[in-house]
Amino acid sequence: MSVTALPEPIWWNAERPDPAALNQISAQSIQTALGIELTDAGNDWLAGSMPVDARTHQPWGRLHGGASVVLAETLATLGAVHTLDQSQFMAVGMEINANHIRPVRSGWVNGIARPEARGRTTQIWTIRITDEDDRLVCISRFTAAIIPIERN
Repeated sequence: MSVTALPEPIWWNAERPDPAALNQISAQSIQTALGIELTDAGNDWLAGSMPVDARTHQPWGRLHGGASVVLAETLATLGAVHTLDQSQFMAVGMEINANHIRPVRSGWVNGIARPEARGRTTQIWTIRITDEDDRLVCISRFTAAIIPIERN
């Protein structure tokens, strides 16, 4: 089964997210601590990369599964937020799972998040993380709760 991009950015609220702006607003967060960089946004996806180094290793020199989960949740949350009217709503993590497929010792991993369902109160996203050779490293599913901004 192939996944095709939507012809127009119909699911972003207002306009396609700007990765540089997303990196800037996240400068004082776990995203920066782990070296996560938002790299691109398409009609129906948001992409980012993360280094595989001492910041993201487990004690045995492999990519820590928790770091993959942080990358997945970062991409899906930022994607979800940008489908909403941010003056009224925000997206927060409700549940995430991850299957870790292949170890990575160095280099970069790349993630792409796509929405599966966008409801009034929840959104579900799938995030695929691959290595520099485009081999699947982790697949994750994220559920976001959509809450009114005054509940923040």
